Amino acid sequence: MTKKLAKIRYFPNNFQIVEDGDHVVCAISDKKINLENLNYWNVELQEPYFSYKEACLQREKAIKK
Repeated sequence: MTKKLAKIRYFPNNFQIVEDGDHVVCAISDKKINLENLNYWNVELQEPYFSYKEACLQREKAIKK
């Protein structure tokens, strides 16, 4: 493991690695997400989420605005 933060471009069904690394950081919880475990992200906001829980929290936050 390189322990380097990757830069990612998020698309609706996949993502593209813009700058090599082995993980990203959850936009809600600040937890590290290994790229092989990255399953949740927001295309509009271009941010990753550790799990469904964090993705839902962000969605609820956006709805309240």
